[in-house]
Amino acid sequence: MKENQLFEKDEALGKLLKTWKPEAQLPPRFQEAVWNRISCADAARTLTLWQGIGVWFEKTFSRPAMAISYVAVLLFAGLGAGYWHGEGKTAQAASEWRTRYVQTVDPYQMPRN
Repeated sequence: MKENQLFEKDEALGKLLKTWKPEAQLPPRFQEAVWNRISCADAARTLTLWQGIGVWFEKTFSRPAMAISYVAVLLFAGLGAGYWHGEGKTAQAASEWRTRYVQTVDPYQMPRN
């Protein structure tokens, strides 16, 4: 029962609001002033370090050419680092293989404790 009464009140309010026409006029250049306040508020807010990095990242990588070049640089840097790391591991393994070979050929070359 209460829901019907609330619905009827809302319906009456809706009809009243539909017939209401504002009589006041907006001040001159009102919309421009609103947008100026919004832009000033955006400029005045302070960003944390991570927010600043995020904004820079969004602005920088919104251009496809910049994003592709960044991905290419990271790809080549990763390939270079992987190759360098692999070379070190290969040299270490080769040295170990040489030592083992010498130990199998000449048993007197065994490490002493």
